[in-house]
Amino acid sequence: MVAHMSTLASSPSSPSGLAASVRDAVKIFGKGETSVTALQGVDLDLPRGGFTAVMGPSGSGKSTLMHCMAGLDKLTSGSAEIGGDKLETLKDAALTKLRRRKVGFIFQAFNLVQTLTARENIELPLRLDGESPDPKWFDEVVGRLGIADRMDHTPTELSGGQIQRVAVARALVSRPDVIFADEPTGNLDQTSGAEVLALMRAAVDDYGQTIVMVTHDATSAAVADRVLFLFDGKIVDTIEDPSADTVFERIRSLSTGGAN
Repeated sequence: MVAHMSTLASSPSSPSGLAASVRDAVKIFGKGETSVTALQGVDLDLPRGGFTAVMGPSGSGKSTLMHCMAGLDKLTSGSAEIGGDKLETLKDAALTKLRRRKVGFIFQAFNLVQTLTARENIELPLRLDGESPDPKWFDEVVGRLGIADRMDHTPTELSGGQIQRVAVARALVSRPDVIFADEPTGNLDQTSGAEVLALMRAAVDDYGQTIVMVTHDATSAAVADRVLFLFDGKIVDTIEDPSADTVFERIRSLSTGGAN
């Protein structure tokens, strides 16, 4: 059973509006005849307190879009913003600091440090920035995620579901402007995956968090407020208030040439 999150502490500290956005985003890998255009003029807004899923076939630009929006990669042209900061104007050190302060990440491969305890992994982004977590907020997050009694355990002593809960807690504790989740349930069994998705949904509903998630799974995407479909580096469709059935039908349409 997943605990429902309370409204105790909550939303990101920056002003209301957009958590992140890209304008006319173009990303080209390579040069000349061997170049590949991964993004072709994408415009996307991520409103605060929203849950967006991004879907599309392999090679459609999903992960590239996420990496460029999160400041992990640079656009070839166009602009990207997080919390009002234009990423293209920031030097590497400033960009690193922005990612630690304003961005949370949840990866399929978990990306926890094996030699650190769960508590140390959750606190790591803040510690790297010379900060300490708010004790009340920390306790709220790990308590609602059901891992309060696992704080002194290392990842090798945790189940897959517990490890991903630690990763979710790490993303939430710094109260980022936006959380980027890349196939966050890809390495989990069905039950653990459903619980992590429910916790992410609760983070949006109860904490006012902003989440964008890349997924290939229609059921996972249906947890979001809207689903965006990428095809050949362009957003070709959007479904608001999705269901697994409507998402699956659109995926099938895209796979048979329905993006035209």
